[in-house]
Amino acid sequence: MSITRRDVLKGLGAAGALSVFAAGYEPVLESIVQATLKPGKAPASPSLAPEATVDKATGQVTLNPDQYLAGSICVGCTSVCGVRVRVDRKTGRVLRVSGNPYHPLAAQPPVAYEAGLAESVRQLSGHQEGGLARRATACGRGNAVLDKLTDPYRVLTPLRRVGPRGSGKWEPISLERLVEEISQGGDLFGEGPVDGLASLLTGEPLNTWAPEFGSKANQLAFIFGYANGRMHFAQRFAAGAFGTVNVANHQGNCGLSMRAGYAAMLGDFQEYPHLKPDYDHCEFYLSIGSAPANAGNPFMYQAAKVAQARAEGRMKLVVVDPVLTNSDNRSCSDRTRWVPIRPGTDGALVMGMIRRMLETGKINTAYLACPGPEAAKAMGEASWSNAAHLVSADPAAPDFGRFLRARDRFPDASENALLVLDEATGQLAPHDTATGPARIYFKGRVETGGKAVPAKTALQLLLDEALSHTLAEYSQACGVPEADIIALADEFASHGRRAAADCHGGTMHSGGFYTAYAVALLNALAGNLNRKGGTGIGGGKFKDFGPGPRYDLANFQGKAKPGGVRLSRQGFPYEKTTEYRRKKETGQNPYPTRAPWYPFSNSVQSEYLPSALDGYPYRLKACLFWATNPVYGQAGLMNSFAKDMADPRRIPLMVCVDAFMTETAALCDYVVPDVALYEGYGCATPWAGPLAKVSSVAWPCVAPPVAQTPQGDPVCMETFLIALAKRLNLPGFGPGAIKDKNGGLHPLERPEDWYHRAVANMAFDATPVPEVTPEDLAATGLDRLEESLRRVLPPEEWARAAQVYSRGGRFEPVDKGWQGDLLAARWEKPVQIWNETVARAVNSMTGKRFKGTGTWMEPGFCQGTPLRELYPLEKWPFSLISTKSQLMAAGAVGSKRLHAIRPEGEVAVSATDAERLGLSTGDMVLVETPGGSARARVTVRRGVMEGVVAVEHGYGHWALGARAVEIGGEAKPASPLRGAGLASNMLGMEDPFRKGRSTLGDVAVGSNARNALPARIVKI
Repeated sequence: MSITRRDVLKGLGAAGALSVFAAGYEPVLESIVQATLKPGKAPASPSLAPEATVDKATGQVTLNPDQYLAGSICVGCTSVCGVRVRVDRKTGRVLRVSGNPYHPLAAQPPVAYEAGLAESVRQLSGHQEGGLARRATACGRGNAVLDKLTDPYRVLTPLRRVGPRGSGKWEPISLERLVEEISQGGDLFGEGPVDGLASLLTGEPLNTWAPEFGSKANQLAFIFGYANGRMHFAQRFAAGAFGTVNVANHQGNCGLSMRAGYAAMLGDFQEYPHLKPDYDHCEFYLSIGSAPANAGNPFMYQAAKVAQARAEGRMKLVVVDPVLTNSDNRSCSDRTRWVPIRPGTDGALVMGMIRRMLETGKINTAYLACPGPEAAKAMGEASWSNAAHLVSADPAAPDFGRFLRARDRFPDASENALLVLDEATGQLAPHDTATGPARIYFKGRVETGGKAVPAKTALQLLLDEALSHTLAEYSQACGVPEADIIALADEFASHGRRAAADCHGGTMHSGGFYTAYAVALLNALAGNLNRKGGTGIGGGKFKDFGPGPRYDLANFQGKAKPGGVRLSRQGFPYEKTTEYRRKKETGQNPYPTRAPWYPFSNSVQSEYLPSALDGYPYRLKACLFWATNPVYGQAGLMNSFAKDMADPRRIPLMVCVDAFMTETAALCDYVVPDVALYEGYGCATPWAGPLAKVSSVAWPCVAPPVAQTPQGDPVCMETFLIALAKRLNLPGFGPGAIKDKNGGLHPLERPEDWYHRAVANMAFDATPVPEVTPEDLAATGLDRLEESLRRVLPPEEWARAAQVYSRGGRFEPVDKGWQGDLLAARWEKPVQIWNETVARAVNSMTGKRFKGTGTWMEPGFCQGTPLRELYPLEKWPFSLISTKSQLMAAGAVGSKRLHAIRPEGEVAVSATDAERLGLSTGDMVLVETPGGSARARVTVRRGVMEGVVAVEHGYGHWALGARAVEIGGEAKPASPLRGAGLASNMLGMEDPFRKGRSTLGDVAVGSNARNALPARIVKI
């Protein structure tokens, strides 16, 4: 059967996958057609023997003995969905990937955990009421990313650079030699001596002048990616064994501002929790800067839930975004709405909504008047807030922004009690013993501590902040008509506790923290926390890496206690440093500092490389990267730092552990291979989406092609760190490293020593799971793992752990997520309308305190100057943003299936702007920001806010196969397809108000600013 151009276009139309994208995008549609028509352009999809057959009449299942169906975790993006990997037994090749029917991220509803594998197949078939009604799905990226298993540009053996950093020349070396060189150091590359990691383990102070910096161990930074199920192992080595405080995940380059905003509202800057809507019962969902069908986390789960709720008429979705996404759907009629907005101005819209709600009283006053835990019990509330708590309100007073302590008025009050005004009597009372409502609005003086103190309630402070701008001013800032702001606020309020607001990547601009805090406060005003149809923290997970029912994988003899200032200057007040004290002692103004300090921030990965290259507050001796690519992923990093990164005098030793030669790996001294996709172990849990417990597991469903250790294990992150820890004589690895529940000691010599025990903890948490059946052991391919399980675990454990592996994890029934009108898993701390930690923190660039509640902050530089003051609209008429693709991700580049559909990322402008500039789809333009410029092919479409240039993330690579490399004298040619398109991060900016090297970041928490950048485009 031949395929014609018309057939392909008809298929695209029927699928509807490109309903918005297709309009006016003929060049890309043409490329899809050509990729389909021309042999070799896209991978073949051979007709495969089915994994099973099901008798439609009887339901009898016959499994194919030549295949097995393994449960695993997809790492095509950060959602870590559950997948079922179909593998050919004879060749060990992955044939297909689909959703795991047991997993709540993949199946709506999932198959019962107790059902055997054959039963799960039966329920997916056409027998009785199965089939599509019980389907389990993987997204387009999850289906296609398996191409990465056979990617010709994979790193398969340890590599050592030959010649200068970044030259693209490498030589293979053994794992043993690599470990020896990086642990002992020496003149490794003929460029002068390099300190090995062993030299950092002396316990000596890093800097005697500044003892707060901690020990020399802090001169190693370990930078890794997201929670893919293996992060705890890396943390065990870096923090627990080596003892460095400089351990950072990807948050600073992806979502930190959002997490920080929720942390402020939830009052926890340690764990950084966040909220997600109860999608099953939410009636009005306001999604800001993140479209459920395009991005967010877990994006496929929320997309499916939201689509079903809209289709059934249970939910209305409003997406606020500069770009029209796939979340808007005509088939949902008025149950979906797109609100276009200027980039970086979501905070103005939300503060306008808050003003409207507070002024009109359209808030949950009963909830907000509940001042403490006893009142919550008496008033039947599932949570409580500090809306009624009194705050010192004299801006000139040293305690401004601090809550008034009850002990200053009531000596017998508890240490942490705060003052409120009883609603009925108007008298002061401790918040924690109050049993009734308190006043939520107050400004005046109260008698405490022997004097009259100016005070306001937390909600009064929020009202005052909201009133600092008129609705007209908020409207002018964000580009949303004033009437629409009013209507949006009124509609949100009309749904009470079943309205929910959420945000994500759209807050990655320099005012993102306060935007996210304001969004979170919408939920507080609705009183929806812990409520059915409102918001929750998610159901959590079963015990795994912490102290568990069988093993303690969190603690070990000799475990280090990292201490000192982090290189990123996060979580430590500048006012406690030697630098501050000495400046004060010598009469100098301690402000501004060379670069910002972030006293309440968390994991600011975006500050590590600029700070290391700049040497402030100190220099690194070594940096280990694992499963992260900040050189590509951090906006503005490579614009100014390319030469610095290649200079070994800046960071003398750089090692990257990755399955691919990423942009970051290409600039390192050594590259260590890693397992990819379905080749390794992992225990992960999704973000706060599912409301019942979800724990996902992965195991080596297929053998990785990388080099092996003498024990026969793959050379990967785990085996590398085990070898390195043993060479450095670090605790927590080797014989006797893991303690069981009875005090017995077990080795940590191989990856399965760690992961099998974590899965055993999972299997025995609460009520233990049953033992795996012989049928499921064979059908899932776990018979290949049986010997390993028996070696590591005792008889009473291994078959139960195998049961968890066979299901791809352990999953609580979804109906356990609710208890009547409440969520089962609840956030217990108070909601923070006013956050004292934030209010008392000082911006080290200005010496002024931060605001303690949500506010509208225009994107600006670290000391508050708006971006547009330096780069006015007259010269920079566009605002650049990064958008997320449904298919492509930065790590998925190279998938032939994905490139066949999207060979080049979209750079989109509005039809209005295109007409003004004389642009048509397919024209080449020069996109320029104050930080850089790049050529791109433009797309013209109506679903873009005027004045916006939207760049699809994941394209425009200069490594990952996009550049030729030489390994052991053998050249690997470049793939032009992998370099196609524009990487928006190459257009990122520096902050001119900082000294030395920098990338533009959030003023309060430092997260990388990749959105709302001044830009202009010129037709070429």
